[in-house]
Amino acid sequence: MNQPFPISELGASAVDVDIRNIGLSYGTNHVLKGITLHIRPGEFFAFLGPSGCGKTTLLRLIAGFNEADGGEVLIGGQDVSHLPPWKRDVGMVFQSYALWPHMTVRRNVSFGLEERKVPRAEVDRRVAAALELVGLAHLADRRPSQLSGGQQQRVAVARTIAIEPKVLLLDEPLSNLDAKMRVQVRRELRDLQQRLGLTTIFVTHDQEEANTICDRIAVMNDGVVQQVGTPMELYEKPANLFVANFLGTANILPGRVVREGGQRFFDIDGGVRVPIPAHVVVPEGAKLVFRPQHASLTRGGAGDVLLPGTIVHSEFLGSTLRYVVRIGAAEVSIDTPFHSGETLHQTGSAVEVSLSLRSVLWLAI
Repeated sequence: MNQPFPISELGASAVDVDIRNIGLSYGTNHVLKGITLHIRPGEFFAFLGPSGCGKTTLLRLIAGFNEADGGEVLIGGQDVSHLPPWKRDVGMVFQSYALWPHMTVRRNVSFGLEERKVPRAEVDRRVAAALELVGLAHLADRRPSQLSGGQQQRVAVARTIAIEPKVLLLDEPLSNLDAKMRVQVRRELRDLQQRLGLTTIFVTHDQEEANTICDRIAVMNDGVVQQVGTPMELYEKPANLFVANFLGTANILPGRVVREGGQRFFDIDGGVRVPIPAHVVVPEGAKLVFRPQHASLTRGGAGDVLLPGTIVHSEFLGSTLRYVVRIGAAEVSIDTPFHSGETLHQTGSAVEVSLSLRSVLWLAI
């Protein structure tokens, strides 16, 4: 089939999105606080954070459904801050999909084009191509009630890409799907985005979704961007305790830095002491942080640091055993590979947590 919008041309014409010092308040509630971001042409970018952090508000602001108190939004170098949604050349897929229940799939996809007074022949070409791209050409005459949740989501995407937007906005588009379907559809979304080369911004509170399909992520909390980076950068080098704890499991041990005989130590609450390498900078008020897989359990083994502890809980996770160990006044999670026939650590048994100082992060709020 001849595509009305060749994939190679879409990728070549991808645009960037600049968000410059955006602020938005509702009365005394400051929803967005000086947000500045640059989203590269053709990038799959995520706004990730807990409910109420401002991520959907920011997405709607890019779309034109909200207007900022200050700052600018530029799409492809053009300031669209005060343009209405229909003049911004963006397409938005809503969390609810917002499909017309009385219309067929074909009519749902063509609706936006018809509203724009696109000639009939062009409408037919774009609709056919969009449905072909999302794999629903054979279901064009069905109604939304006759489709699965994943198929409805793809109709919503087809309707959006049919209008040939410069930027695709996705507002938690997988939240209404079951766990298995979410995995399948997120792969389809990533594949479609890469084939189109379309600049895409994805809002989610699910870090696994963001990690698996996005090029870069902006982690948000309380209306502020905490950190921007690739999934691996955010996981391995979080900027603060919030990012470390939000992306994956993090063990966080409170304590204080002390000096003794020219050596620095971190005294964990409860009487356990960890040496601090001379070259390491420990921020004021920092806590000791490490991931569950960056430590191991031993009964008299060797390691950079051996922290005495007690097993308080264990979980069998198939290929992994997760132990919860009390160290001083805190509890930490330790993941170890499961090997058939091995002797397990029992609840209440004394162990040592072997920790490499290269894996330790020193993070403040």
